[in-house]
Amino acid sequence: MRLNLRLKLSFFTLIFFLCSTAAFSEDVYSKPDFFPEDQRNLVILDYPHDYDLNPLTANYTSEAQILTGLYEGLFSYNPNTLEPEYALCSSYKISRDKKRWTFTLRSDAKFSDGEPITAYSIRDSWLKLLATEEAPFASLLDCISGAEEYRTGKGTADQVRISARDNTTLVVHLKEPTEHLPAILCHHSFSAVSPNPDVYSGPFKLKYFRNGVLKMVRNPYYHDATTVVIPGITIVQTDSEEENTHLYNIGVVDWITGDVDANKILNSDSVHVNADFGTTYLFFKKRGGIWDNPEFRHALLEAIPYDKLRSMFSIQASTLVYPLSGYPTVAGLKDYDEEDARLMMQDARENAGIPQNKTLEIIFAISDTPLMQFWAQTLKEAWKPLGVNLITQTTSVEDYNPSIPYWNADLFIYSWIGDYADPLAFLELFRGKSTLNVANYQNQEYDSMLSEAAQTTSSDRYKILSRAEQLLLDDSMIIPISHSVSLNIINLNNIGGWQTNPLDIHPYRYMYIKRNRRRIPNSI
Repeated sequence: MRLNLRLKLSFFTLIFFLCSTAAFSEDVYSKPDFFPEDQRNLVILDYPHDYDLNPLTANYTSEAQILTGLYEGLFSYNPNTLEPEYALCSSYKISRDKKRWTFTLRSDAKFSDGEPITAYSIRDSWLKLLATEEAPFASLLDCISGAEEYRTGKGTADQVRISARDNTTLVVHLKEPTEHLPAILCHHSFSAVSPNPDVYSGPFKLKYFRNGVLKMVRNPYYHDATTVVIPGITIVQTDSEEENTHLYNIGVVDWITGDVDANKILNSDSVHVNADFGTTYLFFKKRGGIWDNPEFRHALLEAIPYDKLRSMFSIQASTLVYPLSGYPTVAGLKDYDEEDARLMMQDARENAGIPQNKTLEIIFAISDTPLMQFWAQTLKEAWKPLGVNLITQTTSVEDYNPSIPYWNADLFIYSWIGDYADPLAFLELFRGKSTLNVANYQNQEYDSMLSEAAQTTSSDRYKILSRAEQLLLDDSMIIPISHSVSLNIINLNNIGGWQTNPLDIHPYRYMYIKRNRRRIPNSI
């Protein structure tokens, strides 16, 4: 799904979902705590960050949340379950061979300038995504015939089998069955995008973003405009933990997603620490050096004291994919043995013709944080007996993730939250031709397993995907650290339409201001 700009701490079990056949139908007007006259602007505090509000290229959790308000595609997340539900799409059908999907769009869908959103709009938006070189999620459309070829410059737009039969009928032909397609299409990357960047397809439109303040107002042309009851949303970027805490305690702020001292929040019920469908891990980046050889990586991983490396986290991770209901157990990275590591390194050197006394260098790319410095020191001490010298290269937190594709280092850190509750949300990161594959990992057997799983609709699909994950772990490409936890400060006695969920996505369109009736006891 998305990168965390900051590392989060987690725990949860998810259930894989298929698309519901009806949109979220809860009527806010029937709620006893809803009063139209109480609705006002929602105020949110977030940490400072240069928002990328282009849905085709946005890649961070904070942006994903904002884009739920500004853009919409065929499907969106149900606010309670996160199941895909109809948005611009009103229905769909799948052919008998499961390779042709026919989507029917709402006839009343419009952009924020009043122009209709049609099947042609969706087709053009997806083709634009495929043609955008820096679009991180474009390869998720590789399941469509001709999409990968067009994305990689080996084909033309006319060869991509996305067609609009008329204004409300979109037909997509797939290379292979893709059961989880509606879940993928909830992501903001696949939204309807206008040729005008100041025009939006979601329930809100951007009024301005300047000096760290973002203001959204209700989109009057939104197809379900009557169900969007708050007039606007203001997001203020600030890193003052003390001030943020104070502003929340005095009622100036409704929701904090950034810096805050949770221990000083007066209403402890406002503190929501919840599991994210995410994993923080280290990974090797293949760049033609010695560490491309799995024998050397095996020796390094055998020497790591995992208990120490993961000691900062309450929810430690030994696998990449967050545990899912029905997903087979994968043998993770837990045990280590210093003597075995030395013997493995000796064998690797001998097989590669490298002298036993030659010092090998490995470059670890980190940000300027105490946590990453701790990891670097832990690994440096663990690998020194193997004749390996760990060298760190450092940049700022803000510049770290964007620098990875161009950084000539061997080892990196990622904190990744899946965009949909499926193992592929993680495994796609290492598929050979994936736009998310910053590790440059290439393994034909791994890719074949993902393709085989895509054509399997039974419980065997999870079995195949678990074997792919096991192959990735056994190839010593990643070092799992922890599973993610989100922290939100919000009083659910005052704010409705907000639900805890494992993706930490809370669609703005459902939120409203509650009338909080406090009962005052009689005193005589």
